[in-house]
Parts: sequence; structure tokens; C-alpha cells
Amino acid sequence: MRVLIVDDEAPARARLRRLLAAAADVQVVGEARDGDDALAQLAATRPDALFLDVQMPGASGLDVAASLPDPAPAVVFVTAYDRYALQAFDAAAVDYLLKPVEPPRLARALERLRGLRMAHEARRRPRPAQLLIPDRARTHVVAIDEILWLEAADNYVVVHTATRAPLMRRTLAGLLQDLGDGFARTHRGAAVALAQVVEIQSLDKGDARIVVRGGTAVPCSRQHRAALVARLPQR
Repeated sequence: MRVLIVDDEAPARARLRRLLAAAADVQVVGEARDGDDALAQLAATRPDALFLDVQMPGASGLDVAASLPDPAPAVVFVTAYDRYALQAFDAAAVDYLLKPVEPPRLARALERLRGLRMAHEARRRPRPAQLLIPDRARTHVVAIDEILWLEAADNYVVVHTATRAPLMRRTLAGLLQDLGDGFARTHRGAAVALAQVVEIQSLDKGDARIVVRGGTAVPCSRQHRAALVARLPQR
């Protein structure tokens, strides 16, 4: 995973570089001191992710995130202030870290970045048209287009359609990797078919309920909301 660190404070850049060095699959490909410097380095460094300060001289981190070329690298905001969190997730940030960054919190952000990369790689493989789900003496044949949402149940997934909800022996993460970009996780235990989303109901602290066709409300945590909204079809 190629990472570009963007922060106007050299000590903050150095600390983050040291912490990232502990991850064997992460390569820091550059450091930028402000937004202009970051945008100028993109073509040469080709980062998969930016660790981006919010408050910097000139262009802010939010300005930089809005100016990234397509396909844009993933963004993790790093700041001393928590008041920008909602704006950050509205900008489709993968995560939001408060300074001083602690190793356990950074590890969680890296896990989210890895999951995002796996999803991108999975899109290149052919997608299944249907699922075959054994159920005692019969097998449910569920067309992918019928699925409204997915619910984790230990090492099983409940596959919810408008008329049935068979139980499949898969992990939610593994099934989502095979289904590809038509589905998005909303919570650690739930995911929705993007084409089936009809409404987003805002709750406190950035959480939400995602309403799918038929009226079912699926929980959505703040950590997943911005990424899901960014991937919804424009209609």
C-alpha cells in the first residue's frame, strides 16, 4: 500500500512515518508540507492512500480531498481537532484520526484501507449472477439482483430478499469480496445492495439508517456512511 503523508508540521510527518513503518505492507512514498505540494506529488508518487492533515496554510485538507483527480487515492484525515469529523466523512474519508495518533487507532485505519483495496481488486473478477444456498434437502437459487441486504450471523450470512431470507455458510467479508461493487458494508454486521437503497435517515453522531426497497431499515455506522454515500448510483 503506497502512502503519501500530508502535514505542514515536520514532527507530525516524522511520527506518522515511524508508526507506518511497523506495517510490512505499507510503503511511505512521499511527504508533502501543504495541499499544493500534495497535489503536485500525486503523479510521481501514485499513492493508494493519503494521510491528510485538515488544517494547513493555504488549501485545507478538505480542499485537497475535493480536488483529487479520478481515480482518487483513499483519504484518511489526521488532525488535532474533532470538529471536522462530519465534514471529513461527507468527503468520503476512509477514517479520521486525532493527533497524537496512537498505534492501535492507526492499525484500525490501515485495516479499513486494506479492505477497500481488496474490494477494488475484487471488482476485476467476473461477478456471479446468482447464489446457490443449500438448505437441508433443497437448494435456494437466489439471483444477485434479488438481494436487498446481507446480515452477518457468526460464520453465516442471512441473504435478505423481498420474499425469503436463506442462511448461507459464508463470512460477510468473504461474500462481499465475491459480490463486488454492487454491495457496500453499512455496519460490521450488515451490507446493502446499492441499487436497492431508497432512503438514508440521519441519526445522532453521524450514524444512519439505510432504507431498502420494501421498507426495511438497515443500520449504518458513521465509519461506513460516507463511503457508502459516495458509491450510491446517481439517480
